[in-house]
Amino acid sequence: MTRPRAALTGLKNLPYRRIMTELSLIRNFSIVAHIDHGKSTLADRLIQLTGTVAQRDMKEQLLDSMDIERERGITIKANTVRIDYPAKDGKTYTLNLIDTPGHVDFGYEVSRSMRAVEGSLLVVDASQGVEAQTLANVYQALDAGHEIVPVLNKIDLPAAEPEQVRAQIEDVIGIDASDAVLISAKSGLGIPDVLEAIVTRLPAPQGDREAPLKAMLVDSWYDSYLGVVVLVRIIDGVLKKGDRIRMMQTNAFYGVEKLAVLKPQMVDIAELGPGEIGVLTASIKQVRDTRVGDTITHEKRGCTTPLPGFKPAMQVVFCGLFPVDSSEFEALRDAIEKLALNDASFSYEMETSAALGFGFRCGFLGLLHLEVIRDRLEREYDIDLITTAPSVVYHLHMRDGTMTELHNPADMPDLTYIDHIEEPRIKATILVPDEYLGDVLKLCQDRRGIQLDLSYAGSRAMVVYDLPLNEVVFDFYDRLKSVTKGYASFDYAITGYREDFLVKMSILVNDEPVDALSMLVHRDRAEGRGRAMVEKLKELIPRHMFKIPIQAAIGGRVIARETLSAMRKDVTAKCYGGDATRKRKLLDKQKAGKKKMRQFGKVEIPQEAFINALKMDG
Repeated sequence: MTRPRAALTGLKNLPYRRIMTELSLIRNFSIVAHIDHGKSTLADRLIQLTGTVAQRDMKEQLLDSMDIERERGITIKANTVRIDYPAKDGKTYTLNLIDTPGHVDFGYEVSRSMRAVEGSLLVVDASQGVEAQTLANVYQALDAGHEIVPVLNKIDLPAAEPEQVRAQIEDVIGIDASDAVLISAKSGLGIPDVLEAIVTRLPAPQGDREAPLKAMLVDSWYDSYLGVVVLVRIIDGVLKKGDRIRMMQTNAFYGVEKLAVLKPQMVDIAELGPGEIGVLTASIKQVRDTRVGDTITHEKRGCTTPLPGFKPAMQVVFCGLFPVDSSEFEALRDAIEKLALNDASFSYEMETSAALGFGFRCGFLGLLHLEVIRDRLEREYDIDLITTAPSVVYHLHMRDGTMTELHNPADMPDLTYIDHIEEPRIKATILVPDEYLGDVLKLCQDRRGIQLDLSYAGSRAMVVYDLPLNEVVFDFYDRLKSVTKGYASFDYAITGYREDFLVKMSILVNDEPVDALSMLVHRDRAEGRGRAMVEKLKELIPRHMFKIPIQAAIGGRVIARETLSAMRKDVTAKCYGGDATRKRKLLDKQKAGKKKMRQFGKVEIPQEAFINALKMDG
């Protein structure tokens, strides 16, 4: 993602900030919450009240710089801003704020942001209460050893119930909410209390100025003018402009060309000390050269023990991206390579499909991540795309004792070589109003779920299920929102792999397998899925001049079939009366021609059929 960038010409003449900030006057914190509970709006008010950004430059979702973030009203990338706050005790504090995403797909952004700060503001909607991702995000903050300040937002809404939500935070999460700050981020009510709570209740960072440099690489992104920009948190030591640095994981050496802090535009500084968060540039060419969680130290007098780092982001959903117009393949390749500069969390490799031509097999952190990447490719690079069925990574245990990963069902080897197949399982947490509980339990049972827990938080049930990920990735979230009229909240974490009776279901159109529609399904559900698929395709494929059989098959056995009837051209229209044998002759000729077309005819499947055929769960 290209961050908002200051006009560099205006920055050249700014004086460098030479005085190091005292550790006791620094507060580093993140804002965590469920989707749409008001994280970005609260960040806007904190920036506005402290005068960090001029009033004329203020806009909603100031830290969300991507168009797609603004349109969807969600945060995708964690963003950072430095705020100077003159507190009531007469001291001016430096506050480093990281605004994190709330959606489960971008949990890796939350986890790495947590490691760079000491405290968190837990924002809870006073009308909605604790939601599934409130739990997931606050547990990440507690795992990182954070001090938590509860903040109840939207208290000016008629449906707000702050006292009940306070009790809910204490019952469900287990943290004291008696002194929770009551605010309305939209109107600005209570924002000064939040700033005072940050200063008085969150701890100052620890660090040693005299120790060898130890800095954590928190994030990196590509800027077309500066190259790769690296966001760092200094743990010990001092980093200065012109220093030679070493990345401890990659053992690469660079010279620091620029140091700056984000306000949220870049403001140049001479050095960064312990507890401070800032950015550096060092002629780094690709984002992939900077590994999130890496330790940065000096080339000569460096530290010996690196920081523990982060687990790399694991792709869980895979799908094929193909251009509608095959001549746009090179444009798609360029677009994907440019996007990968700013998002190292998705993977891609080239693949070919008999039905769709050349394209890329891409891995994503979840379905929303897939949608965001696809939307950015279509919008920013003007490429029309076909997306194949999303699939997950299966473990194939072969008869010779080896294990291979299967990313694309079309690549599945012959069943005679496979001993058993394991699929990824997730632990899903669903919070839902009591009246919709029955529908949610039925939905989870239909998706081969195993109930682990059922408890109550006020008038809402909290259901915990063990579910197969491949039953969740396509439209589980849509179905959940549909059966609960939008009131359910959902969060999941991958727990591991388990063996199950899975088979590859192939779709054949005119006796030709359509690899883009291959999928792994549970054997007990294969016939129902196959029947639904062929019926849907019969509606979606236009009629041709010959009959088209549409089949679903497991191995060599057809489990469902529909036949698309031929269009009939009236070849006898030019016969006015006369002998009937003349008409018969023309009809026989047509029949022979159709037989030949049936044998050699290539069926045209419209692009929209690929996605529509997969949306078959009614």
